[in-house]
Formats: sequence, C-alpha cells, structure tokens
Amino acid sequence: MSKMCSLLMVLLLAVAGCSEQKSTHFLPENVEANAIVANTAIDDTHFSSIQAAVDAAPETGGWTIAITPGEYYERVVIDKPDITLIGAGKANTKIVFDRYAGKAVSRDSEETWGTFRSATVEINRPRVHIAHLTIENSFDFLDQDAKAKDDPARVSGMQAVALRIGEYTDQTVVEDVALLGYQDTLYVQGGRSYFKGGEIRGNVDFIFGNGNAYFDSVDIYSRPRGKDMDITGFVTAPSTLISDTFGLTFVNCKLLREEGVPDNSVPLGRPWHPTTTFADGRYANPFAKGKAVFIDTWMDAHITQDGWATMGGSTKEGGRKEFSPYTEARFAEFNSSGEGAFTNDKRPQLTSDKAELHSLFNILNGWTPQLTGAND
Repeated sequence: MSKMCSLLMVLLLAVAGCSEQKSTHFLPENVEANAIVANTAIDDTHFSSIQAAVDAAPETGGWTIAITPGEYYERVVIDKPDITLIGAGKANTKIVFDRYAGKAVSRDSEETWGTFRSATVEINRPRVHIAHLTIENSFDFLDQDAKAKDDPARVSGMQAVALRIGEYTDQTVVEDVALLGYQDTLYVQGGRSYFKGGEIRGNVDFIFGNGNAYFDSVDIYSRPRGKDMDITGFVTAPSTLISDTFGLTFVNCKLLREEGVPDNSVPLGRPWHPTTTFADGRYANPFAKGKAVFIDTWMDAHITQDGWATMGGSTKEGGRKEFSPYTEARFAEFNSSGEGAFTNDKRPQLTSDKAELHSLFNILNGWTPQLTGAND
C-alpha cells in the first residue's frame, strides 16, 4: 500500500472516530444508542435518514436512535414498538416536512393526503419515546391564510400535522420536544401519552383528538393568522369518546402567544365531533364528548373571557348543528392564573376534590413514564 493510501485511510478512520464521538456526546449518561443518524453517513453504523434507521430496527423494536445536530427534511413513520428517537436538543435537531391535507397524493391524482396522513412524524405502535428535538410541519399556512377565499391560488385543506400519535399506540412519551405548525399541529388519536416540558405552537385546533394525553409543564403558544380575525384560533379540539374518563389534561402549563395574536381572541377549546360513517349514514359522531381540563395553568390575555366555543358538525338528517361546549363536551379549569384567567358562568371550574382525581397516576392508569433526563 502506498504512503498516500495509508495516510488517506488513517484520515478516514480518524474522521469516523471523531464523528462517532461527536455523534453521541449529547446523549444522557443513562442512554446508549443502537443507531446514529447524521446528515452525512460516515460508515455502516450511521444512517443518513431517520426513516432508514427506523426501518433497520428489529420488527420487535427496542432500538434507541441518536439523531445528531442538523435539519432532516423527511417524513418519519414509526411502525415498530419500543423505538426511542433522541436528538441533540430542540435548537439543534429538527425533523421537518411540508405535507398538507389538501395536497394531491400524486401529480395526476384527485386523491389528497387528508389531515391524518399529513404528519411530519407519525407513531403507530406502543412505547415510543421522542426526546430533545423539534418536529415541524413547514407548510406555509400564513401565506395561504392571507389569500381571499375566492382566490384561485388559495389551496383547500390547510390542515398540516407535525406529530400524529396514532390509533394503536400506548405509553407514548414526548419529552422536551418542540412541535411547530399552525392548523392541527398535534393529533393525539389513541392510547395514553405523556408530554413533559417542551413547547407546542399552532393556531386552529392545534391540539386535537380523542386520545388520553397528559401535558406536564408544556409551553403552549398560539400563533397569528394570515389576516385580521376576531377569533384567531382554538387551543384544543378534543373528540374524547363519552365512554372514556380522561382526554386532554394540562397541568402546570403556560398558555402563551406569539406577536400578532390579539387579546381575547383564542378560546381554550371547542368540541370536535368527527364526521363518522355509521350503518345509517355519515354524520358527526354522537358518541364523542370531548374532554379538556386545565389545572394550575398560567394564561396570557389572548385567552377569551368566555373560555370555550361551539363547533359545527353534520347531522344524521343531512344538516348542520353547533355542538355546545357545556352540554356536549367536558371542559373545565382549576386554579388558572394570568391575565387570561377568568371565573364566570362560562368558565366551568373543578372542585378541589375533582381536580385531585386528575392525577398523573389516575390519568395514566398506573403507568409511570421513564424520562431520559436533561439534554439542552
């Protein structure tokens, strides 16, 4: 072997060794990676995409995938259990994609992706853990929202999900993660999920679904619209089934706002009755009685004094109706604070005894989430 080739091999080995050190130095001490993702794959132990690393995991899951600093433009679907994605911090590792509900599946197709298939990251199996990164749906909602409704350049179906926790999930942990979007940022569809720290940003119904989710000390930011509006969005749109005790529960959270969101312009939520196919027709699900509860939560002045709003849905007879947030949903607060906190007959309050029932143990039915620890 020539001296030139020998020198080149030494350099490559040195780069790979340095890269591996740099790739994993951000992991908490108690975490070991089965795979490393980097924008540029160095060797067989590294993957250049997150999806490739997920696909390489055993069918039974069990892999921890370390994602090095960088922006990864891809859609990630997790169809294996016991997968952990752990990044180098919200400011350093970002997964981003720009699919929206009204986008055609292919150039010549009349089929669109729809809300449920628009997610940047989609979880479909139990015991998935995502930590220390950002997930964004970068569809340009504001540009489209600013257009007049009759503008031929305006697209339809502007829902664009950042994270979808699917129907067949359970024991999902989202730790120190930033979820960025506008309409329908987070779709919690199934199982038990635990959100610890991090932030969620959006405007219209941006935390929605029928899953059982506990939000612990999460910063929740309402974002502006593309044009001036009296009501700029809704924090939640739960569709909890009436047979389920818990829905979307927020404890020690902060309801914040970005610049451009006016005072008294964002209700805490509205009741979503998803249009569902039944034997006698397709109409708003009468078995949905959405539940959202805010406990010990600080609220800025953008939260409306009335607190909650109605939401329309189709009837069995073919018409439309507005579902009441008081009789056709389960909405309540306990010990809210800040300029957006009001006590009036339109802001239902829990008693202290009822608030105590909304403990982490009760909501998660005895499951104790395990966290990776601080990263940023």
